[in-house]
Amino acid sequence: MKLKVYLSGEIHTNWRDEIIDKCKSKNLEIQFSSPTTNHELSDDVGVKILGDEEKKFWHDNKGAKINAIRTRNSIQKADIVIVRFGDKYKQWNAAFDAGYASALNKSIIIMHSDEHQHALKEVDAAALAVTKNVDEIVNILQYSVEGSLEF
Repeated sequence: MKLKVYLSGEIHTNWRDEIIDKCKSKNLEIQFSSPTTNHELSDDVGVKILGDEEKKFWHDNKGAKINAIRTRNSIQKADIVIVRFGDKYKQWNAAFDAGYASALNKSIIIMHSDEHQHALKEVDAAALAVTKNVDEIVNILQYSVEGSLEF
């Protein structure tokens, strides 16, 4: 079974690469997708394509809408949506992605530290698994693809 997995959430660490590399080392048949992880490009894509804006609100609005084209399509095509909440920033977009995935009845895996448990309790309640690290996610993916575990 080949799964399509969307990796949503914080973009300031290499957690995506860790998951992809560990899944490749286990020869798991998974196709990964993600949002644009270049923060500057993600913020400025709207004005780069559609032209400058005087007000920051409209600058951000253009970028958010163009980013939503990629995000919505990727979440709709995904079998599993993994959402990582990091410690450094509040990822409102990640929470939105989790809600969108939930509305589409997608299988959701959440990853965050214990420190964010209370703030993310509603997001966690929509997930099929709440994890603390990459290894837990990779094990869930392995079990989902192969029906077995190999530690």
